[in-house]
Amino acid sequence: MTTARRTTRHRRVRAARKPAIGVLAAAGVAVGAWYATAGAATTTPNLAPTSTTVTLAAKFPYLSAGYNNTREWTRTTTAVAPNGTLRVAWPAADGVHVTPLTAAGKRSGADTVVKGTKEVGGLVAHNDGFALLTRVADTNKWKETAAAVVRYTNGRQTFRTKLTGTASHDTAPLLDGQLTWNGSKYGAYFVVHGAGGFADGHFGDKLSYVSAKGAKLSGGWSWGCSHNEGIALHAETTGAFTSLCFDDWRSGLFVSTGIGAPDTAPVVQHEQCWAGYCGGTFPSRTGDLVKSATGRYATAFASRGAASAKKNPADTSGRGWTVKPRTSTHQVAVAFMKNRNSAPGKAVYLTSAAGTENTNVHVAPYGKDRLLVSWESMKGAKCASGTCTGTFTGTHLRLVDWNGKAQSADKVVNARITGDIAVLKDGTLTWAYAPVTPTYAKPLTGASPTTTTLKVARLKP
Repeated sequence: MTTARRTTRHRRVRAARKPAIGVLAAAGVAVGAWYATAGAATTTPNLAPTSTTVTLAAKFPYLSAGYNNTREWTRTTTAVAPNGTLRVAWPAADGVHVTPLTAAGKRSGADTVVKGTKEVGGLVAHNDGFALLTRVADTNKWKETAAAVVRYTNGRQTFRTKLTGTASHDTAPLLDGQLTWNGSKYGAYFVVHGAGGFADGHFGDKLSYVSAKGAKLSGGWSWGCSHNEGIALHAETTGAFTSLCFDDWRSGLFVSTGIGAPDTAPVVQHEQCWAGYCGGTFPSRTGDLVKSATGRYATAFASRGAASAKKNPADTSGRGWTVKPRTSTHQVAVAFMKNRNSAPGKAVYLTSAAGTENTNVHVAPYGKDRLLVSWESMKGAKCASGTCTGTFTGTHLRLVDWNGKAQSADKVVNARITGDIAVLKDGTLTWAYAPVTPTYAKPLTGASPTTTTLKVARLKP
């Protein structure tokens, strides 16, 4: 269990998130130079997604304000059930909506509106319904919401299990979470706010396991990375679920599998995270963690790297680190772990243009032995306090192998990726997104714009 942070205010609120934005510029000179050294494939697979349109039953506010009010997609989560049908979760004023879709991405019924809920923290699709990680009303000293897993079966709520509360001295004013399922239990990983006890007023993270019937199970931890600026979770058939966290005190991305406190957690990548500077390295604070057939793992994130990383002598706890970033803009990085408990070697960087900012980085399996990495780029980046504005230059897709070597040239597409990607049995990737063109020219102030349609993209290897 970690010692609580001396600071008592989390560095962001629900409306204060940061998207890391940008990428390798689409200019042929920059791309050509990179591939001259990286050895890209000479033939390019068809990386053009197809899409269908789904009309929504309510207005979906598709943007959120990140750190320094930078623009960030409001998360949508797409999940596939064992029978191939899809569910898409998205927030609205009347609660979180879960839209049922066919495997082809067409609406197959009316939304289930999970009343009294806020935020999509994670979604698992079942043949007879779904489970949702979300926030619900609670009574506590901070007057904040509680984390909960809500299960719907054949259109009816079958359980609503709160994961924070008075007894555990915690709340969940935001989740930035992940929900996974291994066939017998759920793993819910999310941000918590101390409400009494040793961590009163501080922010950390929590991993909880819940049974198929909604009972809380042993395992996980009550207090972990502090503050947690990004979460990734992968379900395992046995043992602890594999997890990653962006910790701002140790300052970077760490393997937190089975570890309540990250004091000795293996380092994936040191980043300047202090004061939220690394917030947004995972989109919406949630990352992708892909497992290979041989048991290796891959994750992708927006990174400023580390020109230097050392213990902070002013921190008497011995846990504080000071990291000097290598670049002012975020570049696209991919890291590989040989198993669920080990640190990788050096991260592989896919972009390098100094004046280009990269954001909204995702990774997904592409066929048997390749990975699809996606991101959004912004040229003419102007950066301050770890966040940037600039001119949007495209949503990029690139294939890499399990060593990070390029297997295709960049493909700039119109299909945005605004949340979690589902993988069908035949390897098809599918996701729901707001059909709008991003703008990162200035911070987001005021209410989010809304849409009453979603696009459902499909990309088959």
